[in-house]
Amino acid sequence: MSISSKIVDDFVANGVEFVTTVPCKQLAGVIDEVDARPEIFHIPSNKEDEGMGLCAGAFMGGKRPAIIMQNTAIGVTINTLATLTQYYRMPLPMLISYRGELREPVACQVEMAVHTKALLNQMNIPTYHFHKESDADELDAILKYTFMCNKPVAILTDASFWGGYGDQ
Repeated sequence: MSISSKIVDDFVANGVEFVTTVPCKQLAGVIDEVDARPEIFHIPSNKEDEGMGLCAGAFMGGKRPAIIMQNTAIGVTINTLATLTQYYRMPLPMLISYRGELREPVACQVEMAVHTKALLNQMNIPTYHFHKESDADELDAILKYTFMCNKPVAILTDASFWGGYGDQ
């Protein structure tokens, strides 16, 4: 079973019925898997904060949502996370590709990586960092946690989790 299938299986097993995605090369396999699942209503978003608004609507409509996005847009989501997701105690699993670490080939990705964890920490958002495929064994418990406590959680998946940048 591919890691993308395992991730989406965990979403389905935890009642995630609505997923919005923002295009990402590293997360393309998961996005394709979400799109192929009849149990999940998939709506692509233009921007991450727009996607969080869609997730809020799905939650208010009785669905369990998730968003799949890049860490480079964490900055534009801060207001939405604080004034919508956290204020109204909405659970929101955020599967996030964590660009900008060692061996990153695109220089502009590095700046947001420097700030991602600090911003999430400042927002008191529980953050889990997946470095290797076996780390995904924790996803089921993370999903149960977010829906139990009605809090957003960030699952950061770095390039080594997805097999590197083609340089290994």
